[in-house]
Amino acid sequence: MKDVEKTNVERNNSRKRTRRRSRWNNLYGLAVILIVLTVGITICYTFLFNLNEIRVSGESDMYSAEEIVAAADIKKGDNLLRLDTEKSEKQILDKLLYVETAKVSKKFPSSVEIKVTRCIPAYNVFYGEGILLVSKKGKILENNGGSTSAASNGLPAIYGYDPSVLTSGKLISTKNNHKKEAFDELISCLGTKGDCDITSVDMSDEFSIIVTYKNGTIFRMGGWSDVEYKLNLAESVMQSDSIRGKKGYLTMIGTNQCSFRMTDEPAGISGGNTGGASDGSQASSMPVGESNPDQEALFDEHNNPRGQETDNSADDQRNNGYSQD
Repeated sequence: MKDVEKTNVERNNSRKRTRRRSRWNNLYGLAVILIVLTVGITICYTFLFNLNEIRVSGESDMYSAEEIVAAADIKKGDNLLRLDTEKSEKQILDKLLYVETAKVSKKFPSSVEIKVTRCIPAYNVFYGEGILLVSKKGKILENNGGSTSAASNGLPAIYGYDPSVLTSGKLISTKNNHKKEAFDELISCLGTKGDCDITSVDMSDEFSIIVTYKNGTIFRMGGWSDVEYKLNLAESVMQSDSIRGKKGYLTMIGTNQCSFRMTDEPAGISGGNTGGASDGSQASSMPVGESNPDQEALFDEHNNPRGQETDNSADDQRNNGYSQD
């Protein structure tokens, strides 16, 4: 009797079935996970996190809470996950002219907070056909066309800005990047202070901007750059003991020096004295930051006569960062 030869066919088939069963189990598990996630997301976007409270805070003396909520287009029952806060903020700013800023915040699980700030008229921007009333943040509140009555509101006047946008509710802008930079820095600087002592700013020539103050002092700040620094420098000079209360002319010399004169007439230059160091009565520039000897020498030669006697006041003024004629 012949021996029967055993084979491993059954074993190979068994391994194949096991692997096949394992793959199906993995696919089944993945399908279950996807179904659970889908159901969970659907529940979150339909039944959970539905809005039942809308809070309004901040300052707005022009609009009620109901008007602000309506402008945001937010309603009770809306789903927080579906709510587009940026879109709601933009709608508030577009629909409510006298709202300066709007912030919409989700408060899970079921509330929203809307915080607004009111627009504060801050500037009259003159252009060819009329005047734009502009807020502290640069938002156009009114376009008065050819009316000049708007200039009687006591706000600082901006000349020579050449606005490219004239529509109420939009941010003011210009195609001249230099003027835009100067204006943006100006309103940023003044926005951090209280009462504004500036009555007008003429930026018709962006390389020679002129600022006029309430006391009549005229500040020639030069070009459009470093506006905040220059305004702070001018303010510190006007508040110094020897200048406070006086009306005159401030002029930027270089990048870190400022001079003060009582008149707008250039000082005479004596032709008899061609050498020697400047004496104490001459207007050596007040350094704020680093001293520049070359700038000081040019300033002395241009701004003051030579040969005057030295007095003690000039030395005191140098210590305060400015020169006075």
